Amino acid sequence: MAARAGVGAITVSRALRNPAQVSATLRALIDEAVRELNYVPDLHARALASTRTDVLAVLVPSLSHTVFTDVLRGIYDGVDGTKLHVQLGNTRFDPQEEERLLAGFVRQKPSAIIVSGVDQTPASRRMLEEAGCPVVQIMDVTDDPIQVVIGFRHREAGRRMTEHLIQQGYRSIAFISGWMSGRSLERLYGYQEALAAAGLSEPCKVHSLSKDELTALASRADSGVPPFLEFSRPSLGREMFRRAKELAPGLDAVFCNNDSLALGVLFECHAQGIRVPEDIGIAGFNDLDFMDACYPSLSSVRTHRYRNGYAAVTAVRQMLQGSYEGPRVVDLGVEVMARQSTLRRGPDRA
Repeated sequence: MAARAGVGAITVSRALRNPAQVSATLRALIDEAVRELNYVPDLHARALASTRTDVLAVLVPSLSHTVFTDVLRGIYDGVDGTKLHVQLGNTRFDPQEEERLLAGFVRQKPSAIIVSGVDQTPASRRMLEEAGCPVVQIMDVTDDPIQVVIGFRHREAGRRMTEHLIQQGYRSIAFISGWMSGRSLERLYGYQEALAAAGLSEPCKVHSLSKDELTALASRADSGVPPFLEFSRPSLGREMFRRAKELAPGLDAVFCNNDSLALGVLFECHAQGIRVPEDIGIAGFNDLDFMDACYPSLSSVRTHRYRNGYAAVTAVRQMLQGSYEGPRVVDLGVEVMARQSTLRRGPDRA
């Protein structure tokens, strides 16, 4: 029947089990093939083939970073009271590790899979497409999800925070990251778009460390810190801010790729006697708890991490029941939390 419809066998299987997961065009082709071949599904064979565990496979890039512990709280609260039990995979921001973990999970025939991000390798995406169970991608948004994606647009987030800084009168705004993942690049692109729209240019490029510096960090086994977490340490924020000031002495604002870097910039400003927000505006990303407790309090982009995890499980439960009627792309949005560190002109009502 797949050959008659001109589609893959997995697509046919998915259309017969849950038509909502397949586009209207493909459903029409498959329906026509069903009629032509007088196809009648073998319910006994389907029952044997569809036997699955109660495992909800969850892949995240970190089990220690607060960003993802918040997501996991939402996931665990979402499965409370159900037969589902969570099995975690820590990809450590490594695409090959994600492939390895996915292969193991798929062999277990989980009830569903939740995976962080939308930039899977071709091999990982193929495994997810052929897993034969509900798949929900989280913490990002794409117009081409595997099944359902729930998250937010990093480019929009970067653009909105940069627009806030510009509205507050800052004109020489640097972006610092330490390490440029795919999501970080999207934030950078949003920052650059906002600058261009305002007729401003990048004062300096300190987006990431050099190859030698990355290698040195990765080899610091005695630090007890996983290499990828080195890129979100306050001490790195201090170092990169000093570098940015050397490259652009007229710098008047810094948009940091995460809140720990922003905290480091604040520490360095205190050490150098630089006034915040009068001389330097500081903004972070994710809006962790300590941002509101700093002095001055630090502005940040708030991402709805707990809600993202909980919404993903809600979608999974509905998909398993065949009752999911939501969109394939769910954008939770972000909030610009404007605090003392960027309010040079007062409250931003934009």
